Amino acid sequence: MNICVFLSAADLDDRYTVPAREFAELLGRGGHTLVWGGSESGLMKVVADGVQESGGRLVGVSVDFLAAKARTNADEMVVARDLAERKALLLEKADAVVIMVGGTGTLDEATEILELKKHGKHTKPVVLLNTAGFYDGLHQQFQRMEDEGFLPLPLTELVFFAKDGVGALAYLEESAGLR
Repeated sequence: MNICVFLSAADLDDRYTVPAREFAELLGRGGHTLVWGGSESGLMKVVADGVQESGGRLVGVSVDFLAAKARTNADEMVVARDLAERKALLLEKADAVVIMVGGTGTLDEATEILELKKHGKHTKPVVLLNTAGFYDGLHQQFQRMEDEGFLPLPLTELVFFAKDGVGALAYLEESAGLR
């Protein structure tokens, strides 16, 4: 399965890097392909290293102004002309999406993917990997949106909140009929 992962390129501490590495190793050992932003820095590098060292493939989609930071030994690397094209290519190449910890770029990617799903532009499973409770506030906000009628479909049909990588991968594989 081609699994797009949106996440930070920042250098983060062990409460984020250790679970990210564990999830990456699960992907690699499961024979999955990581589709990601292509960066060779921060958490993006941690995940790419874990997938590659565990036997998985890497498909990167960088953007022209970050191409100098792109991983050189990915199985495939595409350079998009802007962030909008990058997001479209990442979604196009993926069978499923996992949103890990990140900043405003990751949040932008997450909301666009969820908005497209809400409008039926894709039906791919989407997981928010809630490492160390990072997305507790967002989960609360989404629940309020659902409770107050802002979502045209149940939250459970839009996104799955996983507490750990094992739960995230189990959900994705079950959604794809692999379990």
